[in-house]
Amino acid sequence: MKKYFSFLSLLFLLISCQNRTLTNTKVTAKTTQIDSITQQDSLVIKEFLPYKSKMIEEVNKVLSYAPKNLIRTDGKLQSSLGNLLADLTFEKANELFQKETGKKVDFSMSNYGGIRAGIWKGDVKVMHAFNLMPFENTIVIVELTAEKLEELLEYFAVKNQAHPISKQLQIVANKGFYTLKINGKPIDYNRTYFVATSNYLQKGGDGMNFFAQPESLYESNFLIRDAIVEHFKSKDTLVSSLDKRVIIQE
Repeated sequence: MKKYFSFLSLLFLLISCQNRTLTNTKVTAKTTQIDSITQQDSLVIKEFLPYKSKMIEEVNKVLSYAPKNLIRTDGKLQSSLGNLLADLTFEKANELFQKETGKKVDFSMSNYGGIRAGIWKGDVKVMHAFNLMPFENTIVIVELTAEKLEELLEYFAVKNQAHPISKQLQIVANKGFYTLKINGKPIDYNRTYFVATSNYLQKGGDGMNFFAQPESLYESNFLIRDAIVEHFKSKDTLVSSLDKRVIIQE
């Protein structure tokens, strides 16, 4: 599977190169010695070519349909695309976590910068999942104390960006003061919470240091991109909108 996705990534690189407009400004010539390195490059290309047609067919495979544009900039502190990605990440993380441990995930959170492309009205293809998540990030579940959740809330407030959070988490912003609820309840300081995120963010990526030293850590080794493809494939139509997971009262 990893080899297959590596080939797909290489294909995207080749396609992007083919679409560039080049202007010739200088012509130079040199003699290149045909040696073992050149022969190795030729062998790689020779091995790749038989897969090319199959991969082009695969990345253009239609998974679902988007009745409207889903982007990360259509709301304040939340977005239609962020909500979609956060909810599908939660669903897959909860499925994996329950199967492995019998416990439930409380919510999911990722970062605004992790959304690398939008989904435009029309057919949604495999290539859209790669555009959304070009990285090999996997789903992890961290166990956090109530104090760590306060750090998470402070991070959300200071960054003032539409970080994707799943619908189980509700944040209320009122004149610079932020509060949160989980499944409709305030933070309980006598318990811990299980939060789904990516392995990159768990290591403190994008400054999310509150994920870095959890009470416990479950690594699923399941690619977030695979979760995206799986969810898209299961839906005839992708539906997502702004809702009350973030309420701005100011």
